Amino acid sequence: MPLDTAAIFSTAMEGILYGFSVLMFVGTMWALTRKRRMKDINRTNTAVAFMLLILSTAHMIVDIVRLEQGLVTYRDTFPGGPAAFFADVTQITFVVKNIMYSLQTMLGDGMVIHRCYVVWQSVWIIIVPSLLWIAMTVCAFCADYKLSNATSEAGDVFAKPTGQWITAFYTMSLASNLLASGFLAYRIWRMERNVSAIRTSNRSMMPIVRVLADAAILYSVTILTGLVCFVEANNGQYVILDMTMPIISIAFYMIIIRMAMKTTRYGHNSTIGMGTETTREISQQYHMRRMPVEVHISQITHQDETSKSAC
Repeated sequence: MPLDTAAIFSTAMEGILYGFSVLMFVGTMWALTRKRRMKDINRTNTAVAFMLLILSTAHMIVDIVRLEQGLVTYRDTFPGGPAAFFADVTQITFVVKNIMYSLQTMLGDGMVIHRCYVVWQSVWIIIVPSLLWIAMTVCAFCADYKLSNATSEAGDVFAKPTGQWITAFYTMSLASNLLASGFLAYRIWRMERNVSAIRTSNRSMMPIVRVLADAAILYSVTILTGLVCFVEANNGQYVILDMTMPIISIAFYMIIIRMAMKTTRYGHNSTIGMGTETTREISQQYHMRRMPVEVHISQITHQDETSKSAC
């Protein structure tokens, strides 16, 4: 795929997905603030939602500017034409958009790890995902540094000075997301399994697992596709890169919105998006559903002993 064609296609696809992400951002704000006082709003989810929107918007603007420069401003003056312009890693617009992508990815993956910690309430469970996240951050810094200091002879983005760091970045991001999402879904599944036998209502935590799995699959498939394209030095990775920006936002928003839909269906008020209050409530449900059984058994035992004494 010629790079000028890839630039047009990637910007068009990013624009479509960006429109969906903006719409879902509005839905996320509605879910986070509906019938809540200011002090009850989950500030972490709200702040992350705004940051994802800002980064996605800025990336979209940079891509439009970059498209205009490559196809209009420098079309006849840049050596090699538009295709050479879009392959030039020394362009400031290319460096800026990659920095934004790194920040967006670190923010999205960091939020998954944060949710995992909130549900498990244990630092030990997030050690490996956190180490992968730190390694990913280092790779992103090194890749962006190499790009910002590249010369006109650096070649394309697949060249070794940048390619090795970008490959490691994709790999660490994929591993961190899969691991944290897996731990998170497993924890909720185990809690659901433990309380299912004694549940007195038809409410289940399995929809939460499906929501988390859907978001993890959407993001992981996108990252894996980008990694394969990059390893094969396929220009399709430019398209995947631009599409990933709004997809990260969509994956984050869809969890909050679908959680809001589930809680509305059950008439259940709690902090949406696996926040601290949601986790506390799940734990309380788990323990409270065990206590009546234990109390009931102790009462029966006491009554039996009394009856034997009377006999």
